[in-house]
Amino acid sequence: MMQGTITDGGSRTTGSDVTAVTESLAERIGREKYRIWFQDCTRFALADEQLRIGVPNPFLANWLAGHFLKEIKAAAQSVLGLVPEISFPVDPEISGKRRPAPGSAQAAAGTKGASPRTSRRDGAADVGSCSTGHLRLTLDSFVVGTSNELAYNAARAVVRERQSPYNPLFIHGGYGVGKTHLLQGICNGVVQARPGAKWLYLSAEEFANQFVLALKTKRLEAFRSRMRQTDLLAIDDIHFLASKPSTQEEFLHTFNTINLAGKQVVLVSDAHPKLIGQLSDKLVNRFVSGMVVKIEPPDFETRCAICRQYSEKILSTAAGAGGHAQPLSEDIVRFVADCVRTNVRELEGALVKLTACSALQDGRLTLSMAQAVLAEHIERCDPIIHVADIESTVSAYFGVTPAQLHSSRKSHTISLARHFSMYLTRKHTNLSSSEVGRHMGNKNHATVLVACKKIDEMFACDEEIHWQSPHGNKVARTRAILAQLEDNISH
Repeated sequence: MMQGTITDGGSRTTGSDVTAVTESLAERIGREKYRIWFQDCTRFALADEQLRIGVPNPFLANWLAGHFLKEIKAAAQSVLGLVPEISFPVDPEISGKRRPAPGSAQAAAGTKGASPRTSRRDGAADVGSCSTGHLRLTLDSFVVGTSNELAYNAARAVVRERQSPYNPLFIHGGYGVGKTHLLQGICNGVVQARPGAKWLYLSAEEFANQFVLALKTKRLEAFRSRMRQTDLLAIDDIHFLASKPSTQEEFLHTFNTINLAGKQVVLVSDAHPKLIGQLSDKLVNRFVSGMVVKIEPPDFETRCAICRQYSEKILSTAAGAGGHAQPLSEDIVRFVADCVRTNVRELEGALVKLTACSALQDGRLTLSMAQAVLAEHIERCDPIIHVADIESTVSAYFGVTPAQLHSSRKSHTISLARHFSMYLTRKHTNLSSSEVGRHMGNKNHATVLVACKKIDEMFACDEEIHWQSPHGNKVARTRAILAQLEDNISH
């Protein structure tokens, strides 16, 4: 059940609008994350095109602004038709509630993050000589290890050289491995190294929205001038352009203009350019013409270093706010780093829980206490099987490539492999149908549901399946195929 919502007396919106916003937010970030970070410990209020999210303390305000501001904006826009001004005031009524138990949703609040940044209603970002305060992440705070060293060095080169050899610099990797951190770090580094440089940082979704708005309002030239007259264009989540041919064409011209002027483009994506389904060949060729570098999930030592750094940040924030959190012992740091292996954000969430628990108990955590507090967190965030394992296994079995799984091609063999990949991903990961669809080349959730239903039906009657592989015609029963695929994935 959603938490209670309120509206101010002078509000032009209704309580149903607030409820719709919270429902949309829960759908976007997942019910479990919503339960931990919003339910029972925030209060949403809408008034005069302003969205105020009351929180019990500055810890949670900073955390929500730093990690969920994009999703909150999107949820509000989907309901209201515009992006309201968003703030995170400390609500005395929430602050005065009974102190939560360690490890509860309320206890999870507390880490250092960015102050909320409101945007202009048309979503346009300012271009110019901006201060580093506008972006909270820097290269100096990026923890370097074997999994990300190449990407980090390339980012440093972009900052150091007025005309870097990497154009574009295309950084890709899984969820929460530090791609956005490097992107913001590059922007902040360029500002510091060349204060007069013009730069623009935005997501591909914002680029697409501004392009559509420019078309509707007949301000296309102003949009193009803003996007193309920059020394640095930094675009996050470039895979969002998949299946948007008109926006892809516009971005292609934008890229060509900046590139011909000898200026820099840096792009971030969840996947290699060749694995982004429904992306034009022209764009793929431009992207791979520069430096394409992957960030792998952090290894154990890097995860330990990240844990230590986040722990220090949280302690600093707590001390500044009068808190009494104790430093985490090395055995707890190594325990967290050993158990949470997927990405940095999961590490961060685990550390927030532990530090909040330490503060609430006014004492140092023991290893056994940490294990108890994080038992559910570790079980949910670190699946045994990952999407990449499933895709590579299915691709190899059916004789196709991961790029073909992500494409819109509908040949029998590719469609069959895609269906098995979607089915196994839904079965063995925590991804929703919508998330699986986005990962598989921006397919909609209905496509995933149909694929899973089809495999279920084939499994029920153990249907005989035929397909064409590079080594000739193949035939096997559905249950035998699934058993073989799952055995290969687990190994």
